[in-house]
Amino acid sequence: MRSKIQFVSEKIKNAFHKLEDEDTSMYGLISRAFEDIENNAFCGIQIPKKLIPKEYLKKYNVKNLWKYNLPDAWRLIYSVEGKNLLVFSIILEWMDHKTYERRFGY
Repeated sequence: MRSKIQFVSEKIKNAFHKLEDEDTSMYGLISRAFEDIENNAFCGIQIPKKLIPKEYLKKYNVKNLWKYNLPDAWRLIYSVEGKNLLVFSIILEWMDHKTYERRFGY
């Protein structure tokens, strides 16, 4: 199912665009992930509801959570929402594996 990429905040959007100058490799990897997610919002791995960190529930009021595995054990975290027959993939953040494990309590 095709979706439109949105960022959860201007801060995350700006952090992504900043990568274009500071870390072109990561910028390219995340851009590629965005293309995949736009083509299929459900291409990532769904995180079970009981494992969604409370921080995401409080801060973003997410109903679902997905992870997209990037190279070198990085993770892109996003949520999928539908409005008026449109599907939006909302980018929450990207992180290295160590941060991911801490955030999700693995």
